[in-house]
Amino acid sequence: MQTATKPRLSLLRIIEMNIGFFGLQFSFGLQQANMGPIYGFLGADEATMPLLWLAGPMTGLIIQPIIGAMSDRTSSRLGRRTPYFLIGAIICSISLFLMPYSSALWMAASLLWILDAGNNITMEPYRAYVADRLTPDQRSIGFLTQSAFTGLAQTLSYMAPTLLTAFVAKDVLDANGIPAIVRIAFIIGAILSISTIVWSVWRVPELPLDAEEKAALEAKPLTVRATVQEIIDAIRDMPRPMQQLALAMLCQWYAMFAYWQYITFAVGRAIYDTADPSSAAFRDATLTTQQAGAVYNFIAFLCALILIPIVARLGARLVHAGCLTASGIAMLFIPGVDSPSALFVLMLGIGIGWAGMMGNTYVMLADAIPPERNGIYMGVFNMFIVIPMLIQTLTMPLIYEPLLGSDPRNVLLLGGALMIAGAIATLFVDAGHRVPRISMEDAE
Repeated sequence: MQTATKPRLSLLRIIEMNIGFFGLQFSFGLQQANMGPIYGFLGADEATMPLLWLAGPMTGLIIQPIIGAMSDRTSSRLGRRTPYFLIGAIICSISLFLMPYSSALWMAASLLWILDAGNNITMEPYRAYVADRLTPDQRSIGFLTQSAFTGLAQTLSYMAPTLLTAFVAKDVLDANGIPAIVRIAFIIGAILSISTIVWSVWRVPELPLDAEEKAALEAKPLTVRATVQEIIDAIRDMPRPMQQLALAMLCQWYAMFAYWQYITFAVGRAIYDTADPSSAAFRDATLTTQQAGAVYNFIAFLCALILIPIVARLGARLVHAGCLTASGIAMLFIPGVDSPSALFVLMLGIGIGWAGMMGNTYVMLADAIPPERNGIYMGVFNMFIVIPMLIQTLTMPLIYEPLLGSDPRNVLLLGGALMIAGAIATLFVDAGHRVPRISMEDAE
């Protein structure tokens, strides 16, 4: 088997193979930080704006499991995974380059669908590439490096427009009303998306399949029927702790998706006293929100490392409940802030919550599922993320005016309440709790 003779990689090579993830996550960060304001610049209605964000959850729900299954059964000169994330990176680069030139809402929304499709084509094969290429004892280093690049990329992508104001005035607008600094940030993202992926696969190419692996590949051709049946069986046999996680995931991802959509509009009203996306004050609110996003992503990066020994001691369930509570409290306080500095302080809570969402739920999941079905249940678990996003997207236009008074600050209040509800729901999950040590005297 290839696994037995798989060469160990130096730390430098492990870093190089994950540089492509930096470009991928820079793209995601640009979306989170800028799509709400871009839609506002192009005249989107606040109430129905969530419908313009359907691309992410829909493409994630459909594309990721399909591409992941296809890459398992692909054989080419470039490898099993490389063709997919090269194609995905090209799609991302083209979409990122074109996005700030959007002249109408339909164009920006359409490009977001294409961009998210490219991102999702890249994501799962890239994670598999890292697992394939590294020996089992090096995989933790590989994925930790990947997590580090995620935090760094999203921090820089949120900060990019602010950093660019050193060279281009923030009030310089293109013909469509989108600031020039946003356009330049997306062009930088387009370059990074393709160049970092190419660098990774050039410096650390996939290993060729051996004869036994090729034979196994030929014996398991991909069919639609087999794939659908496998997903149905996994859902039917889902462990009870995983079912219990569904409510907590619904609360936290509904809240976080709403936060990304409305945070700029809420900051515009709370700090800059504006609801006009064409105003200079709204552009200031956009920059402030992006700076706050950089702060919480950096905090999440640090917290992800700090939480490792804490989770080992207290268990993921209790720690995650605390993380969601911190995020919920921060969201509840954001509508009352009156200065950027106060907003940045509250990013500590958002960052702690985001760190928990990126790590603790997967620790609980690993406690609950049989190891031999890790792959399929990781795919099913992705539905626990995208389905809450879909629910949020479809329900927010219905409740924005009658229940939330057409005020984005009230969206954050709802998000804070849901985060705390998610924390309470987490405490009822029968997984991720610390297993007490049993002494020899107890055993006797």
